Amino acid sequence: MLVNFLRNNKIAAALFTVLRIYLGYAWLNAGIHKLTGGFDASGFLKGAIANPVTGPDGIVYGGWVSFLESFAIPNADIFNVLIPWGETLVGLGLILGCLTSVAAFFAVVMNFSFMLSGTVSHNPTDIMMGFLIMVAGYNAGVFGLDRYVVPFFKKRFGKEGKGHKIAA
Repeated sequence: MLVNFLRNNKIAAALFTVLRIYLGYAWLNAGIHKLTGGFDASGFLKGAIANPVTGPDGIVYGGWVSFLESFAIPNADIFNVLIPWGETLVGLGLILGCLTSVAAFFAVVMNFSFMLSGTVSHNPTDIMMGFLIMVAGYNAGVFGLDRYVVPFFKKRFGKEGKGHKIAA
């Protein structure tokens, strides 16, 4: 019943419009700040390795620390591009309501990445908002560009598109 309300109700769509614009502004602002102010992820990555998330039995996310050590730091230049552009594009997607569920998914992925690296900040609330936007699906972007983009993709690549048949 709640999921039906979130996915189909126009009032929920209006509330999600406000929520996604709010969250999108935060992402866009963070991304543009990094794009224009010079951004280097290596300090953050080294800090995440030097001070990993620990519990009573030691490092909690050892696999994540290994990923940061063996892949992220040697490829910090890639992350110096991916993070600011990812934040900017997520922000634009949420503000414009374009591929809203995709933008919310990548927002949640980035929030979890920051949390696994030991940064709590506002990430838990951002994850909750992103998750709600994903659950709402199309309805979260119905008052945005998704009203036009989603039907285009469904027609082009969906069940009706180009004679593609999906076996039952």
